[in-house]
Amino acid sequence: QVQLVESGGGLVQPGGPLRLSCGASGNIFSTHTMGWYRQAPGNQRESVATITTGGSIKYADSVKGRFTISRDDAKNTVYLQMNSLQPEDTAIYYCNLQWWRRRTYNYWGQGTQVTVSS
Repeated sequence: QVQLVESGGGLVQPGGPLRLSCGASGNIFSTHTMGWYRQAPGNQRESVATITTGGSIKYADSVKGRFTISRDDAKNTVYLQMNSLQPEDTAIYYCNLQWWRRRTYNYWGQGTQVTVSS
């Protein structure tokens, strides 16, 4: 069984920074992708940033230049550094871990609330 535990959400003023962390534990395939998704009220869940074990990174256009995803493989942890936060970044942020081995394995964290407001 795989578990993902997120931390780092909270309330921040517009223009401020916030850093999210997600630690993974359990039986994890060596080749996988970790990432961050978010869901605002009334919206569908969307991809924010993903990073593979090979180091390939993808960002949503809305966060390019402001957010940075990174990982520490020794700790099975992925980070999301968010700078220049705006009210439209307000959402629940979910950590995701997935890989394909004969079928897709897809795991989610419990979510952490990020609120950008003055």
